[in-house]
Amino acid sequence: MNLHQLAAERRTLVVECCDGVVRDRLLSSLAEHHGYTVGRAPRELPHLDPVRPYREILQQGGALVVDAHLVGELVYGPLRRGHSRVSWIQAFDFADALAERHGAFVHVRAPVAVLEDRMAARGGPAADLPEIAAAVTAFESAFRTLAQHAPVVTVDENPLTGPGGGPSDLAVALPVSSLARRLPRIRSPVSLFAQPR
Repeated sequence: MNLHQLAAERRTLVVECCDGVVRDRLLSSLAEHHGYTVGRAPRELPHLDPVRPYREILQQGGALVVDAHLVGELVYGPLRRGHSRVSWIQAFDFADALAERHGAFVHVRAPVAVLEDRMAARGGPAADLPEIAAAVTAFESAFRTLAQHAPVVTVDENPLTGPGGGPSDLAVALPVSSLARRLPRIRSPVSLFAQPR
């Protein structure tokens, strides 16, 4: 499957990746070449209902690609603060809503060595380097879990560098593979409307 096929099959795409992975070109390609509207979720989530901005974005009509940080919160919350502001039940409910909108998660990856080089080039502290490998592993695990509720497509960012030393452009036809398994959907026993406000 390539990006053209994915765009033809999925009405909604939620793009997620580790810090340092380039996804802007993917979002631009989907908007320019496939007619998606780009929705951007805020990095700071509401305290009482952290998934609300994501549910609101999914209410938009038409083909939609979301620059998201929901899975990032599931990964980086425990790594950096010891807990996530998003519960797994909330994440499962969002994944179910995404699947009902004929959507999929898009997990953009880059090799750990590439991410470490980018952090070093930005002057990131050496203490952050072990976090990169932990985050890459945690993203893989999170997407394996979410694949029980919504399709997950993995896109490898091109790790090669362009003439200026920066990352080369992502091709429009990126190779993708699905982690989605044919499993029965597990619905949360807690209704979206029964959550505390």
